[in-house]
Formats: sequence, C-alpha cells, structure tokens
Amino acid sequence: MRHRKQGRKLGRNASHRKAMLRNMVTSLFTYERIETTEAKAKELKPLAEKMITLAKRGDLHARRQVLEVVRSKKVVKKLFDEIAPRFKDVNGGYTRIIRVGVRRGDSAPTALIELTRKAESREEAVAE
Repeated sequence: MRHRKQGRKLGRNASHRKAMLRNMVTSLFTYERIETTEAKAKELKPLAEKMITLAKRGDLHARRQVLEVVRSKKVVKKLFDEIAPRFKDVNGGYTRIIRVGVRRGDSAPTALIELTRKAESREEAVAE
C-alpha cells in the first residue's frame, strides 16, 4: 500500500529523478514553457512554484537556496531579476499545465507547462 506516500517515481531512482527535475526546472525558467509528459509536469509544478516564491523574497539566502536546485547562474539571475517581479502581487499559481494530447511513439499523455504571466515585451508586441 502506498498510503501517505507523496510524489511519483517516474520510472527512475531517486538521484536520477532529482537530476531530471532540476534540469526541467532550469529549462522552464530559461524558455518559460516546456512540453513534457503530464506526470512529469505535475511533479515539476510544485518545485517551480517554490523557486519563484524564493525568488520573490529576493535575499541572499533565497538566492543560495535556488542555486541548489537551478543549474545555471544565468537562469537564477533571470529568475530573480525578470520572472519574480512579474509575480510580486500574486500569491501562488505561477505556472499552468495544459494538456496537449498523446505522444505518437508511445501514446504517453503530454502536457505543456508554462509560466502564467508572459514578459511585458512579448505582450506589447502582440498587442501592437
């Protein structure tokens, strides 16, 4: 029985799963949207939301905590300087998961995970 067991194994051992999620959260903040399987997206969402919450705090300790998870210093700088200020007035709900369909090769259900608020420059370009 798996009563009170949290998280999905995703067919990997603990270290592989942790490394995969670190890579995925780094890619999410780099590109602001990624396509993956639904199960991976559901596991990624709480981790990404935690990183944005830490970035909103903005202090040195929060930056060091984010650096333990996110693999690139450039991405951490982007997270603290560009992404976190977008969500300064919002308490949670920084990401959304949109189901896309099934993957052709193995019929795995795929989903798009993205940040809810786009960069201002993109919104202005679309509006004009």
